[in-house]
Order: sequence, then structure tokens, then C-alpha cells
Amino acid sequence: MPVVLAVNKCESEKEGLTLAAEFWNLGLGEPYPLSAIHGNGTAELLEDLIQYLPTMDEIEEVEEIKVAIIGRPNVGKSSLLNALTGENRSIVSPVSGTTRDAIDMVVERNGKTYRLIDTAGIRRKKNVDYGAEFFGINRAFKAIKRADVVLFVIDILDGVTEQDLKLAGRIIEEGRAAVIIANKWDAVEKDSHTIYEYQKILDDRLFFMEWAERIFVSAMSGKRVENIFQLIDNASEGHKKRVSTAVINEVLEEAFKWHSPPTTRQGKQGRIYYGTQVTNKPPTIALFVNDPKRLDNNYRRYIEKQFREQLGFKGTPLKLLWRGKKLREGEKMGGNRATKV
Repeated sequence: MPVVLAVNKCESEKEGLTLAAEFWNLGLGEPYPLSAIHGNGTAELLEDLIQYLPTMDEIEEVEEIKVAIIGRPNVGKSSLLNALTGENRSIVSPVSGTTRDAIDMVVERNGKTYRLIDTAGIRRKKNVDYGAEFFGINRAFKAIKRADVVLFVIDILDGVTEQDLKLAGRIIEEGRAAVIIANKWDAVEKDSHTIYEYQKILDDRLFFMEWAERIFVSAMSGKRVENIFQLIDNASEGHKKRVSTAVINEVLEEAFKWHSPPTTRQGKQGRIYYGTQVTNKPPTIALFVNDPKRLDNNYRRYIEKQFREQLGFKGTPLKLLWRGKKLREGEKMGGNRATKV
């Protein structure tokens, strides 16, 4: 690998060459005297660097799965990053606020490339002073937005706190896929029922994230950490999944056979004419109906559950857009066409 040797703090044009000359002893080739603060010598250095840089045609685009590690302070985010990379890449300390900025690390597993983004612990807004922590938290929020999958780390000893609930809401608001990481599992006294008890706690507190897979790990010991990569893959696939209009309408037809849309007190029944996926990341399906008000929350949840079970939207939020639409009698369902059901 080529090495270009730069000798900084050579502000004097006359003495710069003399000061840099002793670095020939390193055996790394010609030393370039420069002053970074004044910009002297930087142009010559860049001219030499350019010859070693690949052209755009030579750069092979690598598809990465971007993974943000999010959580409150001291839940074990940096320890988890180190366990996932197999190296001590991030400083681990019991002192709150050790990680102040988002840190990107690239790892490969089973032929796939993952960009892991460690972030600052996110405290309650009222406890955050304007300064380094404030900007670190802002960059953590930006990391959620640019991620494909969020590893939502929870300290299982503390349970799901109010701040955890707010972070979960932020993940859903940004439409990110997620894996819930219940960390510090090694510190819990266990019997044959313990894991079920803690699963119920997560289910009760994070019922609105029932679509996210959960895993109990110990970042410090590395227990089950490698299994996280498979859950990331599952969430990433669900997040970018696209389904044809014909298949969506097949699922709707099957759902109607088991549970027809509700009828109002005035005897007016809700009807879903057809559905189509309009985008992904997260998957978003538009459903054209006679009147959205006639389809209550229970029935909407039923339709969402059918899409998840039949189409495999695992680990990702699923947006359903309910659009009022009147179709003339006799229209048929099939492909991009529709009918009353």
C-alpha cells in the first residue's frame, strides 16, 4: 500500500525543508513539509495523493445495511458495538455521556456489509445542556433517520422507562425498521420462567412495536450478540420489501372471507375496493375504501395483521393509508383493477 509522508508544523519556507529532511530516516519516501494551519505545502501533498486514488470507474459500489445503535445513556450501546465488531472500537465507561458523537464502523458478515453507527445516549430534553451533549443527541436523531435498521438497546435491569417509550416513538415516526436489544441479560437471576416474564414486560410496555423482533443479550460477555446480524437482515428485508398489487388484493380477499368489514348503526357497511403498495422503507400500502370512517381501529389492525402474516413484513413499521373512493358498480378486482367486496 502506498504511503505519503506529511511533516506538519513547517511554517517557515526556509527552514521547512531542513526540518522535514530528518524524516527521510523513516524510509517512507520523500517527506512533504507543510503547515496545516496556514495551508503551506498542502497543494503539493494533494497533487501527490491524487495519483493513488481510484477513479470513479474503478470504485465498486458496495451495498451497505446502515444500522444505528440507539438508547439511553449507559444501556450498553458502546459495549454492543465492540461485541458486534469483535474489537474495542468504542470507549466503554460507567460515566454517563462518554460517547458524544455518532461513530461509524463497517463490518462484514456472511458476504454482507453493515455500517454500524454508535450514538450518544439520549436523555430527557430538560436534562440536556446546550453544548457537546446537545449536538451529540441531534446527531443521534439524524443517525435514526439515515439508518435502514435501528438497534434499540434497553437495559433489562431498568425495564422499559418513559424515555425508552419516547425513543421508540421517534423510531416509528421516522419509519425505521428495528430490533429490540434487551441488554445486560447476564446480570439477571434466572430460572425456567424468567425469560417469559421479561418478554411479557417488553410486550406490555412496547405493545405498539410488536412487529419488532426482540433478543436478550449480554454485550459484555458477547452472549447471543452474533445472532443480532440475522435479525438485522430480517428487518432490512421487511423494510425494503415490495409486493405486487395482485398479491395485496389476494390477501384482502382472503381476509374478507374470515372477517367482513363492520357495519355502522345506520346499517352502512365499510368496503375496501382494492389496495396497492405505493412505496417502501417503510412499506406503505394505500387502501381505497368507500368511507374510511366506517372501518374502525379493530378492523384496521386486523387488516394490518393479515398483511404481516401473509406477506412477511417482519421487523418494520407498516403504514396503511385509508383513502375514500367510490367506484361504479360492476368493476372487477384483479391486477390493478378493483371491485366492491
